[in-house]
Amino acid sequence: MAKGMSAAEPSTVPLLARALNRIRSTPPRVIASPPTQPRRAAVALIIRVVPSPLAPAPHNTDKPASLSDFFDADWVNHPAARPEILFLHRDEAAPATDASLWQAKLRHNTTEAHVAFPGGRTEPDDEGGLYTAMRQTWEEIGIDLAEPCYSYIGQLDDREITTSLGKRLLMILSPFVFLQLTPHAPPPDPVPSTSLHWTPLASLVSIHSPPKWSSVTVDAASRLAPKHSTILRFLVRVFIGSMQFPAIIIQPSTDNSSLPSDKEKAALQSSPSAKHKQLKLWGLSLGMTLDLMSYMILTPSTSNASNGSRPNPNPTSPLSSVMQLPYQPVAEDFRMEYIAPSLASVFPRFSYPDVNFWIWVFGKRYREVVRGWEASVRDGGTNDRRVNWSGSALNTFYAAIRKALVVVIVARALGVLFGVSFALWWIFS
Repeated sequence: MAKGMSAAEPSTVPLLARALNRIRSTPPRVIASPPTQPRRAAVALIIRVVPSPLAPAPHNTDKPASLSDFFDADWVNHPAARPEILFLHRDEAAPATDASLWQAKLRHNTTEAHVAFPGGRTEPDDEGGLYTAMRQTWEEIGIDLAEPCYSYIGQLDDREITTSLGKRLLMILSPFVFLQLTPHAPPPDPVPSTSLHWTPLASLVSIHSPPKWSSVTVDAASRLAPKHSTILRFLVRVFIGSMQFPAIIIQPSTDNSSLPSDKEKAALQSSPSAKHKQLKLWGLSLGMTLDLMSYMILTPSTSNASNGSRPNPNPTSPLSSVMQLPYQPVAEDFRMEYIAPSLASVFPRFSYPDVNFWIWVFGKRYREVVRGWEASVRDGGTNDRRVNWSGSALNTFYAAIRKALVVVIVARALGVLFGVSFALWWIFS
């Protein structure tokens, strides 16, 4: 578990201030629901700054008038103040919820638990995605984001949630960012099947203690074969194997300034699946977290452009090494300073090497889209939102996967057929 931030480690408050101001001033890419699939969902990314126990208590605990006033406060700027983001774990044994609509079916694993953000499906009476995120947060974890101690910062880009490797749209997911503006807030009241985990942002974005990367294994049959087709699911497991997705091992706070309330302790006790397990952030939740982290990256210097010289094609950022996802050969020609880092978080690596090889063979169009996206961002200085680059990249990558799987399955079937024919010939000859 993560301890308090070391006094020698730079504070992540300036990075958080940069990110929230950029989110507030940057309009999100909003995806309209097609008539054939109107289903939508929303989640809340809740951030707070825990005051340092060594700093004097704030004299004025009222809600600041603006975001600038908040980050100018002495208790926020104290070197030991700690920004945190809220994750939750839903007990796998609990009844199905709205959130389970976009959570993948995983292999049974007794050593790890997976975290997410509060949220769920948009209901017909909801006034919009923001209302959905606030309502679901209140219903699931008992945090009222309409209270004066919280402020809505802005929306991250909408995300398309698909099934069957991009062939069918499941829903549109909208992430909304909130900030706790006061040192303390009313305690949460999570439902019994949910446990809360406040996690220091320093454990995700610090270059001195970078995040611990891992992976999550998903049964390929759960994505590629019908649920009730036992034979087909068995064949997919044999021919295709499993898929691995990148994940970050979460290190929640454990010091006295961030201990869980009595209700949170009760939720932890009633959710044994999260106790003594490794907490992992992956999939859509990892993608949205990386979207938030991408706003913390320093923008490329414009000094060269102003004096007429050619800009540096490979500008560096203090977070470059942190943002680069592990073992993603198809994403090596990305630079995370330019391209939305969350894109690669949904790209799987298959357990059979030949599957990954054929994905690379058929991924030429995907790489062209990525290079076009990167060139667009470099030329304009910001992400060109007139073109759905992320959607095009995902579609071409999933198309490469589908072609690769066809080749692999046909090759395996021919191999089995040849092996059986040779065995029969040898037996009867």
